[in-house]
Amino acid sequence: MAVTIDVGYVGDLHCEAVHAPSGQRLLTDAPLDNGGKGEAFSPTDLAATALGTCLLTIMGIVASRHGLDLTGTRVRVIKEMTAVPVRRIGALTVTITVPPGRVVSASDRVLLERAADTCPVRQSLHPDVKVAMVFEYGGG
Repeated sequence: MAVTIDVGYVGDLHCEAVHAPSGQRLLTDAPLDNGGKGEAFSPTDLAATALGTCLLTIMGIVASRHGLDLTGTRVRVIKEMTAVPVRRIGALTVTITVPPGRVVSASDRVLLERAADTCPVRQSLHPDVKVAMVFEYGGG
């Protein structure tokens, strides 16, 4: 199924994107280190955000199928840019923190970690983008 997203340049390095199916809007700005004001997510910030939300969504789907509740689970994505050979995302460091008591057994942990590995966004990233994922269970 195709999804349409319409994007318009509104000036001053800002864009507005509209998700056609829902009408939801979001704004972007160029980052400070690339001439923007840092007033909103940058396009590469959205890529990092897409990874974090995709990981939680896929894990949530698998958890639901297996009677697990991931409510309160958090993802932190740290995006690092590189300029070699061109300006691009160089690394994404991901920490997934599951609250205490949500996932107890080792087999459930393996299930969720394998699900995270199948995240479509992660699978869509270029192999040169280093992705490191750490899972913390019990809020630690």
